[in-house]
Amino acid sequence: MAKMMGPRFKESRRLGLNVCGHPKAMKRAVKGTARSDKKLTEYGKQLLEKQRLRAYYGVMEKQFVNYFLEAKKSKEQTGPALVKILETRLDNMTYRMGFASSIRQARQMVTHGHMLVNGKKVDIPSYRLSVGDQVALAPRGKKVDLFKDNYETNFVTSYPYISKDKDLKATFSAEINREDIPVEIEDQLIVEFYSKNM
Repeated sequence: MAKMMGPRFKESRRLGLNVCGHPKAMKRAVKGTARSDKKLTEYGKQLLEKQRLRAYYGVMEKQFVNYFLEAKKSKEQTGPALVKILETRLDNMTYRMGFASSIRQARQMVTHGHMLVNGKKVDIPSYRLSVGDQVALAPRGKKVDLFKDNYETNFVTSYPYISKDKDLKATFSAEINREDIPVEIEDQLIVEFYSKNM
């Protein structure tokens, strides 16, 4: 299974955006280290936004293109629809729900069989959740103090589309609005990038 494995802090500085969610990721960022600090062509701006969104969710190019094509077919605007599709991935929702401290850790938890969806083990990070799905730690996951500590530490941190239970369970409880997703990306630039390059 292919995955993005480069140094995340370095990538965040290069992209000019904290794509790994770690509080210290941008600590060494100085003017001139990010691509956005340089004068970019219109194509360069579009490419940068595409790379930022890919890096944020840890998705490879081929899979990202498939998500874009799916978003293009939806009834919504393509940009917001693409971000919403990425947001409903199991690895991302595991992170948003507070079980993991980063998307990378969440992905590992899923692939190692630590997460249950509606009571059944799901070990596919790209598995897409639907409204009403409940995510919980599997019995073997509950034995790992790190996962429990993550959840308890992040219990008060929530999003309008997630409801949490103190019993190490969380539910994807409502439809997602683009403005509720904390990803600083100009969706339209990504749409323009693929419109010209596909």
